[in-house]
Amino acid sequence: MAVDMSGEEHIAAPVQKVWEALNDAEVLKACIPGCESLEKVSDTELAAVVSLKIGPIKAKFNGEVQLKNLKPPHAYTIQGEGKGGIAGFAKGGADVSLKADGDGTLLSYTAKADVGGKIAQLGGRLIQSTSKKLAGEFFANLNKQVSG
Repeated sequence: MAVDMSGEEHIAAPVQKVWEALNDAEVLKACIPGCESLEKVSDTELAAVVSLKIGPIKAKFNGEVQLKNLKPPHAYTIQGEGKGGIAGFAKGGADVSLKADGDGTLLSYTAKADVGGKIAQLGGRLIQSTSKKLAGEFFANLNKQVSG
């Protein structure tokens, strides 16, 4: 089951600072909802463990996050895939772009998520709303980390 979403976040920090945060494993770990661990495997690969509750299903996903299409300091694609055992799998990605906006930054994103297994049986509306909520939380957390 696929979900598409997009959004914008105004961040009170310069583009370079936002870019650095988006490439910092510690910052990403603090921003990803439910993230228990995030370890750098290489400059563009991270191993992640994320625990989430989607409706009645609680799942722990083990997976990897990759940073692709890097165009410093203005854009990249963040992609992840996680396996949650009996609960199923989740994979997705977001194209993120940064533009100077006065003395701050306008971050725009377009994201796609795909879930399968038991989670997918929860129905489109719940998956869609949960995905949007999680994406919103990630970018709001990033905003707090960088401008705080």
